[in-house]
Amino acid sequence: MGTQGTRDTQDSNEGRTGIARGRRAVLGAAVLGAGGAVLGLPAAARAADKHGNGTYNGGYKSLPKPTIIGHRGASGYRPEHTLGSYQLALDMGAHIIEAGDLVPTKDGHLVCRHEPEIGGTTDVSAHPEFADRKVTKVLDGVSTTGWFTEDFTLAELKTLRAKERVPANRPHNTLYDGRWEIPTFEEVLRWREEQSGKLGRQVWIYPELKHPTYFRKLGLGLEERVTKVLRRHGLDKKNSPVILQSFEPTSIQRMNKLVGNPLAVLLSAANTRPWDFVETGDPRTVADLVKPAGLKWIASYAQGIGPTLDLIIPKDASGNLTTPTTLVRDAHDAGLILHPYTMRNENPFLPADFRRGTGADAYGDAFGAFATYFATGIDGVFTDNPDTGLLAREDFLKKN
Repeated sequence: MGTQGTRDTQDSNEGRTGIARGRRAVLGAAVLGAGGAVLGLPAAARAADKHGNGTYNGGYKSLPKPTIIGHRGASGYRPEHTLGSYQLALDMGAHIIEAGDLVPTKDGHLVCRHEPEIGGTTDVSAHPEFADRKVTKVLDGVSTTGWFTEDFTLAELKTLRAKERVPANRPHNTLYDGRWEIPTFEEVLRWREEQSGKLGRQVWIYPELKHPTYFRKLGLGLEERVTKVLRRHGLDKKNSPVILQSFEPTSIQRMNKLVGNPLAVLLSAANTRPWDFVETGDPRTVADLVKPAGLKWIASYAQGIGPTLDLIIPKDASGNLTTPTTLVRDAHDAGLILHPYTMRNENPFLPADFRRGTGADAYGDAFGAFATYFATGIDGVFTDNPDTGLLAREDFLKKN
């Protein structure tokens, strides 16, 4: 089965059922710079010496591990991919902000939306002037109906406002519906620079290139556009505070030739294939890529991987966690870091053994789940709730 493998393909199902050596050193230093300001350099360094041991790359000995990455900002509390969500994640102390799932507009600008289809994340359906833009398209093999960014100019998109994507799980977030615009990548980089000046340190971001093959076929290639914007801001170098990621390995290979930034390949469920593999006839699945040979291949052009948490610890038929796989060890042996996704506080998104109660918006034992995943040796985690992740990290480091 071919799939782009977006994070919520798997996360939503769970909800319903219950980086070359130089770049690696830079990535380690990047997270240290972000985390040290929040958690204290001496403690971070001591923890890293104890937990990292330099077993997978000497440059990571000072990495404040595990790293807390604000997934689409602090999307557990604000509508995702808005400046409000990014700012809250930064204020909470997230080490890195995933500021930008990048998709293009009709006139070639890059904007930050979880998907090109924006019916679920904006108020576009309430705009009668755009009623005729609702269409059905095949997006990475999946028939999808809605409104798509590539059918709007930037000026048109700026008339829309963001809203909560999963209101059943986050009804309190709907309070903020309509407050923020769709941000452009340019605006995110300006925000990053402004916040870095205020904090006196570099703010690190982790943009994702969404559906690169799909957009390249439309004449809206993402890699060149991302590179152009980064270069305009002087952020395309190995010491730039921007880590780039994608579910399509060939997109990361392309970025490896265009920029010096640290790079990561995202990995969905084991039985899926990256969509660029489907298009090119590459028979490999994610299960092949997480084997030692696949990881060695990824390490030839990237510095990290972003696997789904199920690739770290699988679940049984009831949704309970089972025995960890060897992925953490194997990835570290290949010189790769692991930033799996996505930890969320809400009961339905947690493994069954950490759920408490039945409410769709109720919190389960997120601290217990964080601790279990941290114990596998992962280098960090994407989370919608950076404050919970930071507290869980603190607990883990005190005990270990």
